[in-house]
Amino acid sequence: MTHEKHTVPQRAAAVYSRIAFTRTDLIQQGLSGRAIASAVRQGSLQHVRRDRYLLTAVDAGIVEAVRIGGRLTCLSLLALMGVFVHRPKGLHVFVTRGSARLRKPRVRNVTYHWNHSSGAPALLHVAPLVDAVRHAVRCQEPRAAVATLDSLVHHGLTAIPGLDRVFEGLPARFQILRPLVDGSAESGPETFVRLILRTIGVSYETQVFIVGVGRVDFVVEGWLIIECDSREFHEGWQKQQDDRRRDLAAARRGYVTIRPLAADILGDESTVQQALREIIEVLGPRFTGGRRS
Repeated sequence: MTHEKHTVPQRAAAVYSRIAFTRTDLIQQGLSGRAIASAVRQGSLQHVRRDRYLLTAVDAGIVEAVRIGGRLTCLSLLALMGVFVHRPKGLHVFVTRGSARLRKPRVRNVTYHWNHSSGAPALLHVAPLVDAVRHAVRCQEPRAAVATLDSLVHHGLTAIPGLDRVFEGLPARFQILRPLVDGSAESGPETFVRLILRTIGVSYETQVFIVGVGRVDFVVEGWLIIECDSREFHEGWQKQQDDRRRDLAAARRGYVTIRPLAADILGDESTVQQALREIIEVLGPRFTGGRRS
């Protein structure tokens, strides 16, 4: 499955299409045993383990999860769909109770999720989305988990009320994350910055439209614009030129603009938090009664 130019909902739809079959499934679709064997020889089907067949144009992570004896889930599955996850390393495999003997992984760093499913999985190759999201919340530190939930809402894979079902299946210690979800964040770094601003205790607005400038990620204390450049998007010199013109237009209207790097936001959070705190403390008094967008 090639997804680079597809939207997240399109990628999710492709991942959740029926691409894995049992032998009985194939026979019910009109294939004989001889036709199945021929399709495998010709490469239009993959026979990855006993009674499991996959279409050929399938992500390698899905193939390995099914070969092991489970379904792709958690960070592996969400990253495949284009949902934000922080440090999606390794392969995450969902194994239901009663699964046949698991095969030894061919890849390193496999995480198995043995949790009860929200229901009988409808597909043979991926966990139900609600289960995958629960696994991802458990597998990440709190800020990253909130960023993943933000991404799901922003891309329309669930709505804020729909998260109730996710949290119903999570232990009490995770419930504190529920009110922190805000689907206005367009990237993981935006979520991280929003949570940093909450920690600092300053007032801020998200996705603000400023006449002559356009929409900006944050306006803090009425005068500080924060733009979160995401490492997911590198649009070249033209994009940098446009950003610099926007920053100049904002400065003419009395705003200060900063653009922390995604690598720093996601990798050196304490330093970014301290920098923002100092910027606000040093420049804030000069903007007493400052502009509101």
